Amino acid sequence: MLSTTERTRLNRAKHKTRTERADLFDVLDHGLLCHMAVVVDGTPLALPTCHARIGDTLYLHGSTGARSLRQGSEVCVTVTVPDGLVLARSAVHHSFNHRSAMVLGTPRVVEDESERLAALRAIVDHLVPDRWDQVRAPSERDLAKTRVLALPLEEASVKVRTGGPNDEPEDAELPVWAGELPLTLTVGEPRPDPGRQVEVPLPGHVARMVGRAW
Repeated sequence: MLSTTERTRLNRAKHKTRTERADLFDVLDHGLLCHMAVVVDGTPLALPTCHARIGDTLYLHGSTGARSLRQGSEVCVTVTVPDGLVLARSAVHHSFNHRSAMVLGTPRVVEDESERLAALRAIVDHLVPDRWDQVRAPSERDLAKTRVLALPLEEASVKVRTGGPNDEPEDAELPVWAGELPLTLTVGEPRPDPGRQVEVPLPGHVARMVGRAW
């Protein structure tokens, strides 16, 4: 179960709340992109980045030169998986079905080399499974430029919306189409790097991604 706090408790639309850790893991593991919000020099910033989960820890990475990763202060990380556009009979009731998660906490800078490599492997393989073993491993120079953050999944919330529009009863007879337009993120045909110097056949781990849907 997720431990609800004052900051993670939904005050409106409480029926959208999910309290099982499995729901949190589902959103984090299916979402390909997260946003990390942090205040830098008094300015709020929301930064898109890649992530991966190992057990009860969320890992993020970025440049060692990024001010947002040097703060040592609290952050808010969000992940959203869009599932469908909801078209209502009235303008104000349009919405979208989705699964979303919010994680609050103070991330730890990962210093241990084995943990850093495990986190970076998880992030790469989260995007394309089995990719890590096919590419050049990070060099010491690469690692010197890369900062890895570990955020414990201790304070988090999950919200899920499903179903059709929530129209007003008096709008039910309006001659307006209403319903859901499902959304699916699907991997298309691979586009080889036009600047590549070596001819390489499409590897199996990439071919398996074609047509994959989230």
